[in-house]
Amino acid sequence: MYEVEVKVPAHLATVADRLADLGAELTGTVVQEDTYYDAPHRDFAETDEALRVRRETRADETTARMTYKGPLVDEESKTRAEVETGVDDGDDADSVFQNLGFDPVATVRKDRRFYSYDGYTITLDAVEGVGEHVEVETEVGAEADIDAAREGAYDVLRDLGLDPADQRRTSYLGMLLEDS
Repeated sequence: MYEVEVKVPAHLATVADRLADLGAELTGTVVQEDTYYDAPHRDFAETDEALRVRRETRADETTARMTYKGPLVDEESKTRAEVETGVDDGDDADSVFQNLGFDPVATVRKDRRFYSYDGYTITLDAVEGVGEHVEVETEVGAEADIDAAREGAYDVLRDLGLDPADQRRTSYLGMLLEDS
């Protein structure tokens, strides 16, 4: 599975108004806290990989997931292989990683609003220490489908009054580390 994602900085209130005008469906809100780790046997910053434990709070219920993201597979978006699974307890997963020598690098905190529009998920992100961004994403099963999905995401950005040329391929973690 490939996650095809484009992300641009944006004023969220303006984009939310545009989404309402377009008839996009608000599908949920969440507060996410992502703890990222570096491996003892290689530097994820150099290999462009990511390993994280995400804690999500929705309506006073917190769940946790563990995610591995592979290196970017194209030069025009944030498309990469991704493997994700649930964990019963984010703190226990954190302990497992640390006991195996995976050191926490940073924690990224986001308030997110999710919308569905034209077959894509649009996420309005307010990220502590990074600012406001809009992500447009979808998943495809085959590498051959990446280009069409990316072009569709660009079309969605244009529908929102945003410019695909403003895209940031840097992760929120990377942006946070750049600014610290």
